[in-house]
Amino acid sequence: MTPAVKSIKNAAVYYKLHKYDHTPSNDQYGREAVEKLKISAERMFKTLVVEVNKTKLAMAVIPVSMLLDLKSAATAFNVKKVKLAEEKDAMRATGYVIGGISPIGQKKKLVTIIDVSALNHETIYVSAGRRGLDIELDPGDLKVLTNGIFAKIGKPVTTQRLCPLF
Repeated sequence: MTPAVKSIKNAAVYYKLHKYDHTPSNDQYGREAVEKLKISAERMFKTLVVEVNKTKLAMAVIPVSMLLDLKSAATAFNVKKVKLAEEKDAMRATGYVIGGISPIGQKKKLVTIIDVSALNHETIYVSAGRRGLDIELDPGDLKVLTNGIFAKIGKPVTTQRLCPLF
């Protein structure tokens, strides 16, 4: 049982776990989850760890169907600039592996911003702390569980550019 699953069980909110067989050679984690769980990419949210200054990390939770808008994220985090954190730093801070980083039950509680598009759905999916395991929950419950805020931080993926972070 992952820390994310333990945390959500203790939270007394509606959730549902969804398992699928992760293909180890597939590094398109979000896209794989969308395909195997047969849900829309707008409802599957990926957790990106960002660097908001040289020593501080935070989380941006956006749909798999979008890219992180770095300027909007900087505004939402109230800093001049954000960039994606190094993988090793993201794993160390969260206690999860890349492709399995959950916004819930992290080793270090990070400031969290959830893309406002989450509110367009009754439930959304986020990683449950390992590849091949996702949690379906109400976006409002995710906000409460992460002490997060909603803001517009995602931008559409153009057809000419595929997002390497799926």
